[in-house]
Amino acid sequence: LSGSLSCDSGIVMFRNEDITNLSQHLRVKAGLARSYQITSIFRRFSVLDNLALAVQARSGSSLSFWKPVASERALFDEARAVAAEVGLAGKEETPAAALAHGEQRALELGLALATNPKLVLLDEPTAGMGPEESQRMIDLVNRLRSRLTVLLVEHDMDAVFRLADRISVLVNGRVIATDRPLEIRRNAEVIRAYLGEEAAA
Repeated sequence: LSGSLSCDSGIVMFRNEDITNLSQHLRVKAGLARSYQITSIFRRFSVLDNLALAVQARSGSSLSFWKPVASERALFDEARAVAAEVGLAGKEETPAAALAHGEQRALELGLALATNPKLVLLDEPTAGMGPEESQRMIDLVNRLRSRLTVLLVEHDMDAVFRLADRISVLVNGRVIATDRPLEIRRNAEVIRAYLGEEAAA
């Protein structure tokens, strides 16, 4: 969907347009953004600079070589707003490498949000997180659902059931069920594959 791999067959439709042959950056421009299971951020840059780069990539801000980058006030104002949205207010000048794991994941999501997407693809957003970090990420994704579409791949079933309106369950690359959360909880094949027999009780 993100364009990192080419289709073997079929087409990819997004907002009533065929994007099958669009490159990744053109899909982002069309409103489709993603995060990765392995955190992908500019570790030596500050939180603010990470987000400003993402805003600049979308907005086409000049970032003139002949004046200080910091003078691009609107760009950095937007970057600060994204930092606040993902829970990183007050850490704008912190190097990304110095953030806790959950904060780095939030920053990566911020990079996606800075492109002003209509659809965000999230790959294992709670991967490697402790309970408190996971809860913060779940809360963040839940807030985002009010203004954009979120498609996530996630093995934390508690997170899935708390966030999803519709769930597709895959086993060995094959979809075994697609339904609303309550029906997925009751699906015998899903219970055997993922939830464990105790979930049936």
